[in-house]
Amino acid sequence: MLLYNVTVIIEDESAAAWLLWMVEEQIPKIMDTGMFVSNRLLRVLESPNEGVTFCTQYVVQTMEDYTNYRDNFEPALQHESDLKFKDKYVSFRTIMEYIA
Repeated sequence: MLLYNVTVIIEDESAAAWLLWMVEEQIPKIMDTGMFVSNRLLRVLESPNEGVTFCTQYVVQTMEDYTNYRDNFEPALQHESDLKFKDKYVSFRTIMEYIA
């Protein structure tokens, strides 16, 4: 099992709209790809960054499922984010392996 983490730092003025959009639209679309077995959305309480920091985590069973998502689904979903919240956020992604 692997954990795919997307960290987003979004400006304060857009945080509420982004959060609603993630919960109602984006996360359901990502889960509908069938590549992930579960997800969770977290808010970072103590961050050195300006804006609001969120982490969306998705559990994926295999590297092949992650690669399939990254190559075949993520570009279009990322494009939706860019259209809706252009220049209002920065993000980075990590894929991690469960150890214990």
